[in-house]
Amino acid sequence: MENLEYVNLRSQLNERRIRLNKAIEVSIQPQHLVSLLQKVDSALEKMDNGTYGICEICHEPIEKEWLASDPLANFCLAHLSENEQKLLEQDLNLAAKIQSALLPKNNFGSFGYEVSYHYQPAGPVSGDYCDIMINENDESILFIIGDITGKGIAASMLMTQLHAFVHSMIGLNLSAHVLIERVNRLFCESSLYSHFVTMVCGRAYKNGMVEICNAGHCLPVLIKKNEIINLDSNGMPVGLFQTGTYFSNQLKLEKDETILLYTDGLSEANFGSEEYGTDRINIVASKNFSKSPNDLINTFLSDISSFTKNSHLRDDLTMLAIRRS
Repeated sequence: MENLEYVNLRSQLNERRIRLNKAIEVSIQPQHLVSLLQKVDSALEKMDNGTYGICEICHEPIEKEWLASDPLANFCLAHLSENEQKLLEQDLNLAAKIQSALLPKNNFGSFGYEVSYHYQPAGPVSGDYCDIMINENDESILFIIGDITGKGIAASMLMTQLHAFVHSMIGLNLSAHVLIERVNRLFCESSLYSHFVTMVCGRAYKNGMVEICNAGHCLPVLIKKNEIINLDSNGMPVGLFQTGTYFSNQLKLEKDETILLYTDGLSEANFGSEEYGTDRINIVASKNFSKSPNDLINTFLSDISSFTKNSHLRDDLTMLAIRRS
């Protein structure tokens, strides 16, 4: 286990130990709290003797994502009891439904733009973030795509947290870079040190002006009739440093021009040792510059399926396209 993750988990357990002791002091029937405190003490003891995070059956390391969601875990996912596996499956199904409900409206037009996206978890839940919000006051569309480090339950929980942070600020009508700055501070204060988010936040206005802030994410692709431009990143990932500063780039989107955002589930999709890569993304985008956002995304899905020989994607895949029509 990485040292920073280890230190953070120890801090979490010590905090829980303090709270449990306080709860036991005032509880009328503290038996279940005492039992939980014993489990916390056992976990801390394992940290001291170097056996923490090791499955008690196969003696292999427990999955990091599983430990992040349950610091008291004694078994890896493969050796959970039948009842525990059933409960985990139910939790994953519920989490998948919650994530699906958080996704924005798809395939729509507003303020002279067409917008479409594709959201495809590699497993039951995803660590990718995709959001689109319309602001009637200034006639703009806010669009965001992000990728949280890791996979599985922990990443999906942080994705939900990120969604809540963003939506709590929508009424403030912030510019793209200020929105990311504030999200970064909240994320640093409330999330695991071992996790961070790469993301792109953009705001497209009715007159064609677009501001984009890229926090360490895959470079957005500006698709013109005779030119493909990869828009620069201008900030560090969210969640690394609380004092992170971000900037927005400004551009004018002309009629029939498109901006494509994607997560590394697209660029790093592979077949054998070969990656799909940004060069192929640019080529596909160039050949299909005239297509609507929905048709463009479907073209990429068909091409990536052909490239990977229909093999299962190993990472979450999200694409978002916005076109001035």
